[in-house]
Amino acid sequence: MQLKKTEKRLFGTNGVRGIVGTEMTPGLALEIGLALGTMRPGTVAVGRDTRTSGPALASALKAGLLAAGCDVVDCGILPTPALQFLVRAHFDAGAVVTASHNPPEYNGVKVVEPDGTEMGDEESIALEKHIFEETSRMAGWERVGRERAAKNLVEEYVDAVTRAFPPSIGEDMTVVADPGCGAAAATTPEILGRMGCRVYSLNCQMDGTFPGRLPEPSPEGLSPLADLVTATGARFGVAHDGDADRVMAVDSDGNVVDGDQIMAVCAGFRAASGGLPGGAIVATQYSNLGLVQAMRAIGCQVIMANAGDKYVLQEMRRRGLVLGGEQSGHIIMLEKTTTGDGLITAIEVASIVTATGKPLSELASVMVKFPQIMVNVRVSRKDEYGASAVIRSAVEDAQAELGDAARLVVRPSGTEPVVRVMGEGPDQAAVRKVVEGVAGVIRAELA
Repeated sequence: MQLKKTEKRLFGTNGVRGIVGTEMTPGLALEIGLALGTMRPGTVAVGRDTRTSGPALASALKAGLLAAGCDVVDCGILPTPALQFLVRAHFDAGAVVTASHNPPEYNGVKVVEPDGTEMGDEESIALEKHIFEETSRMAGWERVGRERAAKNLVEEYVDAVTRAFPPSIGEDMTVVADPGCGAAAATTPEILGRMGCRVYSLNCQMDGTFPGRLPEPSPEGLSPLADLVTATGARFGVAHDGDADRVMAVDSDGNVVDGDQIMAVCAGFRAASGGLPGGAIVATQYSNLGLVQAMRAIGCQVIMANAGDKYVLQEMRRRGLVLGGEQSGHIIMLEKTTTGDGLITAIEVASIVTATGKPLSELASVMVKFPQIMVNVRVSRKDEYGASAVIRSAVEDAQAELGDAARLVVRPSGTEPVVRVMGEGPDQAAVRKVVEGVAGVIRAELA
């Protein structure tokens, strides 16, 4: 099967992902491992999140790598940013079995390059060609790889993050950590404690069924965290997704502080202290217009990238910027790491609260959020979205109806069989009407 140069069949925004047993199978994981081993010979680190399907898929992935002649180091359950850190320090490549923020029936594979970043689009297409064209190379019996376990390597990441911040930034500070039963259950409370924080934990058992809440730390699922923050008198709380490359915060009043607001807090603090090179940050088309206004007020520009933290990173590197991220909580601080890291972001928030002496609610108030309505339309043929003249016409009419003071973003998800319809503007009722109208057209055309 020949693939077009720019076509991806398996990889989405963040790796390969799908429902276990139908879209994401051990057979596919093995093929990914064999193709990755063909492209990146040497020693490959493998990790996973807590999902119940993780051991089966990780075993198949490792089998493919070993068959290609790679040595495999099994790092066990750990956050994706931790594995990326370890790959950058020690290995020739890496792979994480995770579906990040998706529901527990999903799983997937994120591929990590030698510099610790996620594999880019062109290289992902090359990896897919090995799978579809069956060009992966299996090693002879005398050159198959060897596997070793190194589940204590995550301590190296914990130590490095701890050293990246002053040791007492959390002194006399109470914080609530909600890893969501995911991969950060053993790291985020530990490091916050090392920072001097008094830590209360919620959903801190490793359980791949995610009994406390869904892996995505959306505002709708964070009411238990908000309750515990207010009950304990904590300065704030933090919540991760399944593999901990995202973070959301809750202030002392129980209000959710999303990724856009966290970026506004970090950018304002850095700009005031001369730590914002280029006077700009990178966000995505899903970021709230309130972020643009808040940054404009301090003389900071907001550069828009495609959705996905790897695209944010590409734009940051291209422009020489150090801060970027997404509303969903992927925040990149390039002087500290090359990926969205929910733990580093959480500690950065703690350090700003300590340095300013202000509560997070006051810091986050620099950004006034515009009403934003998002509808996820589940479809069976999301790839046909761009080919529908009916949908294009509906989107154009909707944009005209919203006018210049509002905006509409319509985009297929990179990780789920949905098309996302997001509208934003000062009139919430008008925005909702337009968004639901476009969603209805997409549902009728593609469902």
